[in-house]
Amino acid sequence: MDKGKWAEKNDAEWRKILTLEQYQVLRGKGTEAPFSGKYVHTKDKGMYQCAACGAELFSSDTKFDSGTGWPSFTEPANREHIDLRADDSSGLTRVEVACKYCGSHLGHVFGDGPKERGGKRYCINSCALKLKKK
Repeated sequence: MDKGKWAEKNDAEWRKILTLEQYQVLRGKGTEAPFSGKYVHTKDKGMYQCAACGAELFSSDTKFDSGTGWPSFTEPANREHIDLRADDSSGLTRVEVACKYCGSHLGHVFGDGPKERGGKRYCINSCALKLKKK
């Protein structure tokens, strides 16, 4: 993936590429309503990609039902494709998950995932993803 071409996009270009909901989440660091996203209950196999730039982010093999209302994963498909950033915007200390290629906000990572699978829960907005089915 070429990080440069995504980093150069301006606000108007992102608004043309993304739906309103995607823009609010990916570029505005918003959150979709729980249980509203199309991938919350999806069991299809494949690779979850960034909805903005197509970077491969999470394998369906690491997806699990956390009961939180958002797609949850135990680990990224490739740690080099995501950035983890401190986020205290809500008054809580959290860790934001962002796409390393285009800088889009994806969700947050928490330490309450399945212990037998590393203990992490990458809580990701459905609208930040697109599934490339196997």
